Amino acid sequence: MEAVRLFKSLNRTQRNTFIACFLGWTLDALDFFLLTFVFVPVAHDFGRTIPQVTFAITVTLMMRPLGAFIFGWLGDRFGRRIPLMIDIVFYSVVELLTAFAPNFGTFLLLRALFGIGMGGEWGLGASLAMESLPTPARGLFSGILQQGYAFGYLLAALVYWIVFPIFGWRGLFVAGALPALIFGRMCRSRRFGNVIAQLQKVGDSI
Repeated sequence: MEAVRLFKSLNRTQRNTFIACFLGWTLDALDFFLLTFVFVPVAHDFGRTIPQVTFAITVTLMMRPLGAFIFGWLGDRFGRRIPLMIDIVFYSVVELLTAFAPNFGTFLLLRALFGIGMGGEWGLGASLAMESLPTPARGLFSGILQQGYAFGYLLAALVYWIVFPIFGWRGLFVAGALPALIFGRMCRSRRFGNVIAQLQKVGDSI
């Protein structure tokens, strides 16, 4: 199959970079979709209606273009690695803080900030992934990369099934933040930095 041939054509650096970008987008989607499972308990805790709580989803999506602009500009100016690392840690911390929101206003503000991080991750991750891949493979792998969003939804459902019955909706947001924080730590590693440096040298030579 052509897909198998294209995957085998990637070297280790290209495969690792693509997997890292896929996981970044997957974990971003995981954190986003967790809220969709807990509209009722969040509304109950804050004394709000379900439509009012669902507005948090709208706020998050409204802020994504702003995040794409901010982190896209940072990525072009300072390279992909540092802005991507900052973005992943940023939306993970916001996700964690959501678990401790004392009132509904704070909850909405945190979901707005999460939208900024969510918008930044896709642009940086997609750019880095496509820049690392040979031209013939970009069409196939751009589609695979986008499916990280659907995979993140499935993970969110699994996390909800395991965590919510024991720890409630606040524990759910704590659990959702932890994988992305660990991944952000991985992005700080010297090995990951060396991979990005190699890709930037390749890009400069083209």
